[in-house]
Amino acid sequence: MSLASSSPGTGPLSGVVVADFSRILAGPYCTMLLADMGATVIKVEGPDGDDTRLYKPPSVNGIGTYYLSVNRNKHSIVLDLKDPQDLETAYEIIDTADVFIENFKPGGLAQFGLDAESVAERWPQLVHASITGFGTKGGSHLPGYDLLVQGVSGFMSVTGSPDGPPQRGGVALFDVITGLHAAVAVLGALHERDISGKGQHVELDLLSAALSGLVNQTTGYAACGNDPQRLGNEHPSLFPYGPFPTADKELIITVANNSQFIRFSTVLGMPDLIRDPRFDSVENRNNNREELRVLLNGALSTETAEIWASRLQAAGVPCAPILSIPEGVQYAASLGLDPVVQVGRGDNTVPLIKNPVSYSRTPVTYEKAPPALGADTEDVKQWLRAQRKDPS
Repeated sequence: MSLASSSPGTGPLSGVVVADFSRILAGPYCTMLLADMGATVIKVEGPDGDDTRLYKPPSVNGIGTYYLSVNRNKHSIVLDLKDPQDLETAYEIIDTADVFIENFKPGGLAQFGLDAESVAERWPQLVHASITGFGTKGGSHLPGYDLLVQGVSGFMSVTGSPDGPPQRGGVALFDVITGLHAAVAVLGALHERDISGKGQHVELDLLSAALSGLVNQTTGYAACGNDPQRLGNEHPSLFPYGPFPTADKELIITVANNSQFIRFSTVLGMPDLIRDPRFDSVENRNNNREELRVLLNGALSTETAEIWASRLQAAGVPCAPILSIPEGVQYAASLGLDPVVQVGRGDNTVPLIKNPVSYSRTPVTYEKAPPALGADTEDVKQWLRAQRKDPS
């Protein structure tokens, strides 16, 4: 990060400047990933700030952890785009930027001269990424909330118990997936710009990202008209694959091929199962899952989940307990993955979940805690003045 209040970046995107006009989750998640990789991200917020600052509980020092989760390594400046002077400052930020990211409603930026056509004309070398909920055509009027997309994409229809209602996921899954797609798209556009010397407009929407993220489920419909249903914790194409009861609690067991099934049935004391024509292939085990379930449940009921996990893991059969969020973080720590990092410096630090990417030569950094609203306004303006004096 190259602003005066920060040390020079060393990550793979060091020197890249991102004008971040996004808010809530998909855009900020994308720009946090870019910031982690060394980009200088200037987070432009309206006078009331990003809505997620107020999404609580839980909170730390009055700030919602929702906001904290996606805004580290950024510099916050408050601008009211309806104010001519602030709008000019916004233009100056974009003047310095390599990437401009926004998730305004389609058409919402035209009044400020920041629609795609105006941006392409004024900043032809800029990578402009727009994130919407449902695209810019027939769905342009629809608000882009993740839960709406979970509903209309079909995700909720395949989530939950077969005899229960459709269920939402436990996290804003498609906001995150869209943010990941946006980061990949920006990197691709920056690479192409290095070749052509020209920027381009990159468009993403939550519904398209959701349909892509539903992978085998949506492809099953597109390719052969399959209409998947809710299966609870069952897999539509694999068995055994899910939680199974033991003598004390459930244990997740995932058997995805014949080799694993042979090892699994051997540990259970039933090595001849693979020779049973009902269970001798992935497809046959799937089609005869109820008969197989009775046999497996009977064997697993003789020992505790911990004992079975030890035996199965020793035999190379994938299995895992069902943990809570705190237990999951602690489990990652026990494996040496160091999931929690202290972000910031001195007294201004906050523990956050680390970026999952590790570079061997240009590591991600955690220099700056998620900023308070407008905390970097003067630093950004001073930096802009320096840029005017030294355009290089």
